[in-house]
Amino acid sequence: MVESEYGPWSFRLATSRMSRRGFVAAAGMTAAAMMLGGTLAGCSGSGEKPSEGGAPVPGDIDYADWDAVLAAAKGQTVSWYGYGGDEARNTWINTVLAPALKDKYDITLDLVGMDINDILTQLSGEMQAGVTEGSIDFIWINGENFYSCKENGYLWGPFTSYLPNFNDYIDAESPEVAYDFGSPTEGFECPYGKAQMQMWYNSDIVDAPPTTVEEFKAFCQAHPGQVTYPEPGDFTGTAFISCLIAGVIGKDEFEKLSSMDAPTEEGVLAIVEPGLDYLRELSPYLWKEGATFPADASTVATMYADGELVLNMGYGAPQDLVNTGQLPESTRSFILDTGTVGNSNFMAVAANAPHKAAALVAINEVVSPEMQLSIYENLGNISVLDMAKLPESESAAFAEVPLGSTQIPLDELLDHRIAEAAGPVIPILEKLWLERVAQG
Repeated sequence: MVESEYGPWSFRLATSRMSRRGFVAAAGMTAAAMMLGGTLAGCSGSGEKPSEGGAPVPGDIDYADWDAVLAAAKGQTVSWYGYGGDEARNTWINTVLAPALKDKYDITLDLVGMDINDILTQLSGEMQAGVTEGSIDFIWINGENFYSCKENGYLWGPFTSYLPNFNDYIDAESPEVAYDFGSPTEGFECPYGKAQMQMWYNSDIVDAPPTTVEEFKAFCQAHPGQVTYPEPGDFTGTAFISCLIAGVIGKDEFEKLSSMDAPTEEGVLAIVEPGLDYLRELSPYLWKEGATFPADASTVATMYADGELVLNMGYGAPQDLVNTGQLPESTRSFILDTGTVGNSNFMAVAANAPHKAAALVAINEVVSPEMQLSIYENLGNISVLDMAKLPESESAAFAEVPLGSTQIPLDELLDHRIAEAAGPVIPILEKLWLERVAQG
């Protein structure tokens, strides 16, 4: 998404500038452009033949033979495309992951930071032109972007069964691995990290945060005009109202939205209507009495940092903002007892990737216990590994990671995790909010 896209380099905190509305529109235009090159969809490079697993094998490389993959990858330069505006993540990739790939496998990692829309334009343009060895090896991608690329044959796979670390440490049957915003991944994506909605406040100003939707309403009443959220259509805004709706209707009921592949407005409304009623009742106590909402998460972040608001929200804790002095050390995070929505972001290989072997090795390294632990330590991202599959010493290492003042323990987050609505549900949910809350 989103992509967030809302993402790629996905799941930023409230400083994200990409709205879901803009993202969906861009994804739709990209998909339309892809269809113009439909006769080329499915091309995956010259001289390739299918393997038993269904993925193409260039030359004599057998991707089911990991030693052969390692041998083919040696000496290659592999390009990783994604959003480049997250400096902390860029630093981790360049100072931790890239040196490890070079030292262990003699692979050079080329990190290419671009807006997801530009990445898709580049990929689709090369595919439509019949370029068999393109410029992109693998991509940080998810949501509607993944769906569009996969449907149009612009991704290579299935490949996850070739990855030793995926096979050993990831639960392939988990809904968050098997589906990406309701779209079956079918081995065309390997998960990279998990994100989960959190809220935060200044503990020098607010004594205690709300932990239920009833308490949240009372909190807004006690701080009139000092709470708001980005207008849904912005990724963070949609995720935040999802948390409140789930708090009203319950996790099980809300998660029905995550498996809808052909949703109707009537079907979605039947599930979320009590939550929309709650949001409408909440609006008079919000900023501008709910007559208008900030356009995006970055605006809300600025309002919070300036003291105009007493609460902010985003995917992940704002620990980097505290560490860099942009937020006070008294900042604390919280989640609702009823849970908050979360999702996974993924890595996919371009159909015409020139260095597929190196891409597989790089992706496999990202999901190694060592790198997933480092990501958690340095970036605070929730691991995609199944802790039950790890050796006890390695699972314990995750639990022993020192947390900053704004970070919530991993087990607490996972115990309060709600699957997000499927991609096709999102625009319907946003339309219902606009009609029944904003205009209600």
